[in-house]
Amino acid sequence: MSFFDHKRLPASLFQIDEERIKKGWYSDVYFLNQIKILQRLAEEGYRFNGQSDLKDIDCSNVDTGNIEVEMQIFTRRQPGSLIAGVDESLRVLESCTGYYDNGKWIDTYDHLEVWAVEDGVWLPYDGNPLDVKPVMRIRGRYREIGHLETVILGALAEPTRIATNVLNVLEACNGKDVLFFPARFMHYKMQAVGGYAFSLAVQAYNYRHGRKSSQIFVSTDAQGEFWGGRGGGTISHASICCFLGDSVETMLQFARILPLEYPRIALVDFHNDVINESLAVLKAMFYQYLELKKQGDHNEAEKYRLMAVRPDTSGNMRDKSISPLGAKELDLGVNPRMVYQLREALDAAYLTWDLPAKDLEEAKRYCRSVKISVTGGFDVEKIRLFEELKVPVDIYGVGSSLLNNCTKCGMNNDYTADIVKVKIDNQWYPLAKAGRRSSENPLMERIR
Repeated sequence: MSFFDHKRLPASLFQIDEERIKKGWYSDVYFLNQIKILQRLAEEGYRFNGQSDLKDIDCSNVDTGNIEVEMQIFTRRQPGSLIAGVDESLRVLESCTGYYDNGKWIDTYDHLEVWAVEDGVWLPYDGNPLDVKPVMRIRGRYREIGHLETVILGALAEPTRIATNVLNVLEACNGKDVLFFPARFMHYKMQAVGGYAFSLAVQAYNYRHGRKSSQIFVSTDAQGEFWGGRGGGTISHASICCFLGDSVETMLQFARILPLEYPRIALVDFHNDVINESLAVLKAMFYQYLELKKQGDHNEAEKYRLMAVRPDTSGNMRDKSISPLGAKELDLGVNPRMVYQLREALDAAYLTWDLPAKDLEEAKRYCRSVKISVTGGFDVEKIRLFEELKVPVDIYGVGSSLLNNCTKCGMNNDYTADIVKVKIDNQWYPLAKAGRRSSENPLMERIR
């Protein structure tokens, strides 16, 4: 089954606040004002009494209060967007379309016509505002759907922005694993949406390139809620503080106590001495690994197999191993020189250990299998630079940049909803603000 044979997510995942959405709690008030006007006109039996833009059509009997419209929803980010949030938007439509009649909610979802793309679809955009490809198309009485515009646009905007940003990061790092670290930069209620968007981007990248190289790594259980994933984690600076600044002992106890599904990735910048700290952790972990293996306890030994070291040097600090060149981008934070030196040190570490000759080959394999995971200020531009320089990074941890709008491309993943047609005497006629028009998108499917 291809990635784009997507099964729509159930409404239960989204915990939709139906009662308050129906009442317009989350809607821009000017939409609610218009609905009040249309509802009053419908009650009065009002017929259009103005000058219509539809010059060749007799509009004198148009029931404005019950006007049926075609609304299309789209985003414009060059060169395109990885769409997310559609399933939640459809569930909002399904559960909250209608109106109140003397305090009683009248559900009218069955009156709608709805088309939508699938979550995970890539929609290109070449910058032509008249050539947008809609993500959704909705036909129905405006007064029964107008209160949903703000909610739906918001439900689409944030996950689409995150998914597109993640996909761009994966392209920049050539499909290397990315650790999804923006939980601390978003409201906790949005973690599930963010994690879902991340998972879509990883699947889309693998689908686009016909491989399954990138894995889905999230940091909280909430981020895996929509797709059944679980958060993973390693060492924090706080945990090293709990061990009074001893990074080696922190990692040894982490390895001893936690099950193997938690990756053994050592945080190595606590003392701003990445290389020496990495070497100390590496040696302690290997010696424990080797001792247990010689005792025949292979399962326990695997708990001490160091997967990676993670420098997370602050962007305003220069690591002790880096001699200053006088340029911040060359001296501070996690920079290419540091990673090159770290790789060389890891690969050669076993040569300095007091080991019998028979253990040297195993020690060599152990050292050279340790990966380098980098975090701290990484975005598409920095990752692209590292990849162009062939810096020996295996895993990128990316945080706040995955939440940002695209300033370089001049567009973002804000969504717009436009009325592009109206229905008069059972015929649909084009009617839209200047610069907008009805557009087709063959990737949309009929929902109802």
